[in-house]
Amino acid sequence: MSKAIRADIAHILSEIGVNIEPHDNISTAFFIVLCCAVAFITYVIVRWGLLKAVNAMLKRSHAIWGPVIVKHAVFEKLSLIIPAVVLNLLIPLVLDKHAILSGLIDRVLSLWLIVALIRSSYAFLDASNNIADIKLMSRDLPIKSFVQLFKLVIFFIGLIIAISVIFDRSPVYFLSGLGVATGLVLLVFRDTILGFVAGIQLSANQMVKVGDWIQMDKYGANGSIEEVSLTTVKVKNWDNTVTNIPAYALVQDSFINWRQMQESGGRRIKRSILIDIDTIKFIDNKEEGTLSSIDFVPDVITQIKQTLNPHSGLTNIAVFRGYLEAYLKQHPKIRKDMTFLVRELEPTPQGLPIQIYVFVNDTRWAFYEAVQSDIFDHIFAMVPKFGLAAYQSPAASDLRSLQPLPIDHEQSV
Repeated sequence: MSKAIRADIAHILSEIGVNIEPHDNISTAFFIVLCCAVAFITYVIVRWGLLKAVNAMLKRSHAIWGPVIVKHAVFEKLSLIIPAVVLNLLIPLVLDKHAILSGLIDRVLSLWLIVALIRSSYAFLDASNNIADIKLMSRDLPIKSFVQLFKLVIFFIGLIIAISVIFDRSPVYFLSGLGVATGLVLLVFRDTILGFVAGIQLSANQMVKVGDWIQMDKYGANGSIEEVSLTTVKVKNWDNTVTNIPAYALVQDSFINWRQMQESGGRRIKRSILIDIDTIKFIDNKEEGTLSSIDFVPDVITQIKQTLNPHSGLTNIAVFRGYLEAYLKQHPKIRKDMTFLVRELEPTPQGLPIQIYVFVNDTRWAFYEAVQSDIFDHIFAMVPKFGLAAYQSPAASDLRSLQPLPIDHEQSV
């Protein structure tokens, strides 16, 4: 087809009296410069004339893809093909008598076309990735991984074609040799291949997506996923550091994804208060009357007595546990439709653990911590009112306050 176009161009030029096939070096050089000038003028008309108008229309369009295409200069990079095509049509006509030089320039122009097509393809893929981010498609699919994979495929196709152009051989000749180098390719691109396969698994199983809060102690990651690429997952930790995790590590190793917690609308409080066992006791009628002045306690005592074994007595720890349950049930920030427990755990050398196991109805970190702190501030303040004491290891001041035992001087002698 290019030969037919060249013949038509030569025929048109001959009709207007221009001999495009010079026979001396000066004329040859002149026509080469003229061809370059024509290619440059064509490029300027397309780049600064046609594309400027097209970009102005795209910027004013209401479509999302319009401004993104302009931002990534897709058409600008594609326009670099124009001068290469023009030169590829005109130069062989001028160098008809110089086969070696014509062949060399033809190969250079072919490489130019390959590079320009690869760059424009990369720009289009980057624009597609940007559009996917705007439409939030990247949250559900690893778009960037596929974009990087397509770039890799395009690069290898372009490399094979470029090598075939340089050595003037069919691309099939070089593709047949890849079978021998398969082992080397697998070794060099091991992470890329594993990352791509892992990306498909992560996407198919919806294990992670952009915006998820994950925790992976092996890599020191504890934060929000910012990017899922072909080989790595970029995590921005809560201390504003960044951790890059190999994509295949998320498939091979275990990690915690807090997405379900965020979507459920409830965040767990699982914390215990240690009660000094020496302060646990039975309460008499007088102490019962004193405790009844505390909110919720009268109803708690009534409920306990209804289920109490006749041979058992009423203890302050049972009343305290019932009070905590009643207090938390009326708390506006605690979810009643999720697991709700106030329980005693196995006694430890530090005391009897009373565990609070409930869910806050706000999953935002700062609000969750505020609710949890408010609840335990109240619990610690209420402990002494039930005749109990929270366990605390002796401090240095407690040890210094201990007085030495008096020693009988006579016995010491």
